Amino acid sequence: MAELDKDGLIYVGGGAKRESLALRLANRHGLVTGATGTGKTVTLQVLAEGFSRAGVPVFAADIKSDLSGIAAIGEAKEPFVKRAKELGFAYQVDEFPVIFWDIFGEQGHPVRATISEMGPLLLARLMDLNEVQEGVLNIAFRVADEQGLLLLDLKDLRAVLALVAEHASELTALYGNISRQTVGTIQRALLVIENQGGTKFFGEPALVLKDFMRVDSSGRGVINILAADKLMENPRLYATFLLWLLAELFEELPEVGDPDKPKLVFFFDEAHLLFNEAPKALLEKIEQVVRLIRSKGVGVFFVTQNPLDVPDRVLAQLGNRVQHALRAFTPRDQKAVRAAAETFRPNPALDTAQVITELGKGEALVSFLEGNGTPSMVERCMVRPPCARVGPVSEPERRAVIARSVVKGKYDTAVDSESAYEVLQKRVKEGRATVTPPPADGSAPQAPGAEAANGGILARIGAVFGGIFGTSRARGARLTTGQRIAREVTRSVANRVAGQIAADLGKSLGGKTGGTIGRAILRGTLGGILRR
Repeated sequence: MAELDKDGLIYVGGGAKRESLALRLANRHGLVTGATGTGKTVTLQVLAEGFSRAGVPVFAADIKSDLSGIAAIGEAKEPFVKRAKELGFAYQVDEFPVIFWDIFGEQGHPVRATISEMGPLLLARLMDLNEVQEGVLNIAFRVADEQGLLLLDLKDLRAVLALVAEHASELTALYGNISRQTVGTIQRALLVIENQGGTKFFGEPALVLKDFMRVDSSGRGVINILAADKLMENPRLYATFLLWLLAELFEELPEVGDPDKPKLVFFFDEAHLLFNEAPKALLEKIEQVVRLIRSKGVGVFFVTQNPLDVPDRVLAQLGNRVQHALRAFTPRDQKAVRAAAETFRPNPALDTAQVITELGKGEALVSFLEGNGTPSMVERCMVRPPCARVGPVSEPERRAVIARSVVKGKYDTAVDSESAYEVLQKRVKEGRATVTPPPADGSAPQAPGAEAANGGILARIGAVFGGIFGTSRARGARLTTGQRIAREVTRSVANRVAGQIAADLGKSLGGKTGGTIGRAILRGTLGGILRR
């Protein structure tokens, strides 16, 4: 069926006319919605296969293990052959290059991130902290920065929180009120994360994003499948992990404008979990990432049951729509049907709201961007059958795919580098577990020998401020002594600049209180720059 995907188009299905997704507009994002059992997973698989054929890598979470079959050759089942004939082509089976991933390392290669990469905002979301507790967590990150303590895994964060609690009275004078009770609450929240398997996620070697963006020897994009059946037992960890991944893509990838095809397509299944009870600051970050990641060449497709699950400001960014059947049994269902119908460009030949409730399995209403990015009129469409297997692979088949993976051995063994926990343990043994206050000018304490690195300050500043979230260090890589010195010099300069802006803002707010508020606002604004 490769000949059906041509001229920069992915053939999705047909009805009154052929329905295809333009590759050059796929980074304008999309939405796949519909009730359970109406065919969302099959549509997702059809799209993933089309992107792979076009040489575009794909990332998708596999909630029920159904998507794993894309790694195995399909079967010419009678319903598939019949549907293909109705759509006007001969059905052909196929298989696609796949890498299996799993946060818990059981059904794929382990996926890890460091505590520093996750950052205080997402960690606070993961632990369901209130504003006061999130403030103390930010202080812990600041103390770790100032003391040169690397935060890689959960025991590092525990150790720094213990240090903060021990020196709460000293730190309160610098950063605001810190109570041992608040630190204790955060420690208990960390225990919950540990019990849910967080110790396997936080650590090294950290994921290198280029491993998600591979093309095989035949030019097909690799489909990265995250085993999420067990992960879904903790929906907050699932949503936080995928949001972190989006944020990392946003930070790491260069600007490319509107390429002929995306560099990566990201499918976010069960998308409502991302937005449930999300604080305003997090929703703003999600909206920002979705809006701006388009220029990085990344397309994001949200998959969920109900279009009302997605906030309006995010929904407005999703130009390519596939709507499977919705059931209008309750007032909320009826509202969802009306909302879904209103998001499409009207078609005089269709009563969109009525058709949504009448669609059969495998049918959908579709509207893809065309021309200069305007949505096409909504059309009723029969989705084409996938070419790879529909349904899960067996355990031996999964193990065979993992065994021949190009990243085999790269992430399979955890590494426990020297970081905050080990450094503080040494200080305790040496009797010097203290917190060194920052200099009066607000800069971080300079590492010994930092003066020798001053000649390269301008280059280092450029590396820090090169992007909103940029970093000049390879993700997950340990710093050499020279790199640590350079980082401290860079942070010192950045903090001086931040301190001056905060002081100017504080003058307009008034006195010491204004200065404190100014620094808090600035840290929130520049947190993506300074947290590394």
